[in-house]
Amino acid sequence: MSNVQFDEGRLMQVLVAPIVSEKATQVAEKNNTVLFKVLQDATKLEIKAAVEQLFNVKVADVNVLNQKGKAKRFGKTVGRRDHVRKAYVTLQAGQEINFGGEAV
Repeated sequence: MSNVQFDEGRLMQVLVAPIVSEKATQVAEKNNTVLFKVLQDATKLEIKAAVEQLFNVKVADVNVLNQKGKAKRFGKTVGRRDHVRKAYVTLQAGQEINFGGEAV
């Protein structure tokens, strides 16, 4: 599985943003897992390769979910928020990614 080659430019675009929330922090502390917002067509293997390349860590597992956008009203018009694909990336024991810049 690890012999698969990916386009480096594609890997740089797969991870859209880290998800930093209260729930994400709880999951990170409990399961050594980091949450990312990823492209809609990103595969688990692409996500794993992107995280390993960008953050220089070893990934144990990747789980993804597709979250449908909420329907919202703007006065009389009805709109919808964008759909989001989230990746739960579990790191191997001893590996860590730190997004929060702790205040001194």
